[in-house]
Amino acid sequence: MKNILGQRLRKLREEKELNQQDIANVLGITYNAYGNYERGVRSPDPETIRQLADFFNVSTDYLLGRDDSKNAPEKAFESALSDSPELLEFWKELSKRDDLQLMFKQARKLSPESIRKVVEVIKLIEDKEAEE
Repeated sequence: MKNILGQRLRKLREEKELNQQDIANVLGITYNAYGNYERGVRSPDPETIRQLADFFNVSTDYLLGRDDSKNAPEKAFESALSDSPELLEFWKELSKRDDLQLMFKQARKLSPESIRKVVEVIKLIEDKEAEE
């Protein structure tokens, strides 16, 4: 079985030009403990995975090999909507809705232009329903 987590941790660490001791210091663990994560000898606990995702600015799904997109879904949307404060604010409110989470997870794989269109369509629907 592949050590996807370890491979991704190593790649992300090397991209930041850090060594294993640097990451161990950030996490408050030993050099050996972190090295074991990269080698696949041990797996970090859920809180450590979250800390690593936050540190590297990637999603936990990316670290665990569940998704090949480094960015969390919100990053894809924020980037696609960055030039429209109104749509960005609208999306931030929508992103809190549980009933739309699956759609957002799927939509983050779209191009920025397509993400923008999806949010625009939802806004049109919401605006129309508010008028009724």
